[in-house]
Amino acid sequence: MAKLKNRILIFALVAMLPSATWAQTAKPVSYHRDIVPLLKRSCTGCHHPGKLKGELDVTTYAAFLKGGKHGASFKAGSPKESRVIEEISGDEPSMPKEGDPLSKAEVALFERWIAEGAKDDSPAQATLAFSKAKPPIYKKPPVISALAFSPDGKTLAVSGYHEVLLHSEEGTNALARLVGESPRIESLAYSADGKWLAVSGGAPSQFGEIQIWSTSSNGLVKSFKISSDSLYGVSFSPDGQRIAFGCADKTMRIISTSDGKELIKLDNHSDWVFGTLWTVDGKRVLTGSRDRAMKLIDAANGQFIDDINKLLEGVLCIARHPKEDLVVYGGDMGAARIYKIAENQGRTAANNDVNMQREFERQPGPIRAISYAPDGNTIAVGGMGGEVRIYKTSDGARVATCAGHDGAVFTLAFHPTRKLIATGGFDGLVRWFDTSSGELVKKFVPVPLKSEPMQKAAK
Repeated sequence: MAKLKNRILIFALVAMLPSATWAQTAKPVSYHRDIVPLLKRSCTGCHHPGKLKGELDVTTYAAFLKGGKHGASFKAGSPKESRVIEEISGDEPSMPKEGDPLSKAEVALFERWIAEGAKDDSPAQATLAFSKAKPPIYKKPPVISALAFSPDGKTLAVSGYHEVLLHSEEGTNALARLVGESPRIESLAYSADGKWLAVSGGAPSQFGEIQIWSTSSNGLVKSFKISSDSLYGVSFSPDGQRIAFGCADKTMRIISTSDGKELIKLDNHSDWVFGTLWTVDGKRVLTGSRDRAMKLIDAANGQFIDDINKLLEGVLCIARHPKEDLVVYGGDMGAARIYKIAENQGRTAANNDVNMQREFERQPGPIRAISYAPDGNTIAVGGMGGEVRIYKTSDGARVATCAGHDGAVFTLAFHPTRKLIATGGFDGLVRWFDTSSGELVKKFVPVPLKSEPMQKAAK
């Protein structure tokens, strides 16, 4: 009781101090700890290298200080002469354009930071943890989150830690290690002509990144940091000029392959967006989200067209038929369903599921990976049940079960020309199965363990 009385007395005395004295006793505002989180929440969506509204980038201190077309964002020591305060304060603040305005306390935090000298206390940027000359060393196989075959089937790309590992189609010869900044790789996609490999991922709650690699040189061509969290479900437009992907910030974005410029941003979802795909003609994009919706948009102007499905369960993965505008999705309740990629104007008050073509048997757990075979006659489904099942699309009959995984399956990929499917997941092994029988053909660890060198270094 005595301690409680002492604390109350201290608080009372502090409250009686003049404001100037209180300011002296308060802890200085930290740019890194206090200001950056506000910028990420309310500002970076419109002011990042891929989307420079007003020519302003707020993703780094230097860029934020430099400002945009109206000049510097702030003047150290002078909140009243700082443009950022003018934009975010008042009864009807100009910024942010999207989302809720900053609270009075948050505006006051900006003012105090500037009044205290607008210091940059960001931690020193460390050099890349890994590089081509110093790639990661593994003591055990990491979880495999993404797989992709090159269009000619000669190369299998496998996700690793801070890297993508390239293997020969037989899985017996390691071709190259594509080491980048993102610690976690979420998805992989080759362009239709096989010239580029797109990688989406990032560092959760820090940055989301799109990497574009040349398949001829195995060199990094472009790297674009897009948001403050991971990126998912990367896909190339048919002509390879645009890249679509989903984000943990509930958006889908389309950027230019050449310069990373943001072309489209869809913010109609209310939860993470895990998948994107393009229609056959490249004029529309479909998204799949944990909010249960698959949304169709116009890829030219970003106009939202319609939800193509009845909202039944979280959409965790999607794949398009190789030649038709049909999509198969996997859900968090273990269902796989095929839908027409079309407007859903036939819905009524009863929320009819008019675009659904087929529903498959329920899986043992949530579905985390799904794909059409190259001929479109079968689909493969994998997930938390620890096996991959292959079904006919014509009648939904199961034709094969690929078992033996030690834990969940997170990714799978059909070989483009052979009756084989590659799988990966929790146990860190790549497995090859015969798609007709489900028999295991081979399995291998895709990463070098300990200090074992890869058989062949990248050129």
